[in-house]
Amino acid sequence: MKALQCIIADDEPIARQILENYIQEIQNLELVASCKNAFEVMQILQEKPVDILFLDINMPKLSGLSLLKTIQQKPHVIITTAYPEYAVEGFELSVTDYLLKPFSLERFIQAVFKVQQQTTTQNQPIVVENEPANNAIFVKSDKKIIKLNFENIYHIEAYGNYIKIFTDVMILTPQTLSDFLEKLPEQFLRIHKSYIINFNHLKLIDGNQIVLQNDTKLPIGKSYRKIVLDRI
Repeated sequence: MKALQCIIADDEPIARQILENYIQEIQNLELVASCKNAFEVMQILQEKPVDILFLDINMPKLSGLSLLKTIQQKPHVIITTAYPEYAVEGFELSVTDYLLKPFSLERFIQAVFKVQQQTTTQNQPIVVENEPANNAIFVKSDKKIIKLNFENIYHIEAYGNYIKIFTDVMILTPQTLSDFLEKLPEQFLRIHKSYIINFNHLKLIDGNQIVLQNDTKLPIGKSYRKIVLDRI
């Protein structure tokens, strides 16, 4: 297996040293750079692509979360921080894992394993090519591969590096909302940074809410309202 290229970003020397030691313990990790601020990370990413960014949040001048918002092509990001209160915002930015300091080598390995799972083709949805009009998709969930007809999907919700697909049941699969949307036909519409709906199941619009035929109510994001109204 090809070694995963890593960057550390942390302004604390001791924290960087701990991560460097942990990386050395894992055979298929290769440390590219150990950076003390966000600007050093930006320079490295401009020079070469990497697979994993171990990112501290509280750094001088530019925080870890602010750095994430500036990166166009993000590597897999594992947050390493002493601040639990940023976890929700971190997962909204599609981080792979969130490690609270001090964390053990075992917990570090678990986070790296999540990256390894996401980099395998087994975890990617497979579009059904022999179906008429490509009307179905296969997704992996809990070691199963499930066939979903598009018409049976009501809506999809972002959940970190996973998505929740709502049919008559909820299915959790490793995929980001943006990546999954690219695999969906035109009947699906993004109405919020966290939600995609099947427009064929739209029942009504009530102010800033979408109501689906199964009576699910979802918010319309301010920046998506014109897109929704133009679709009607």
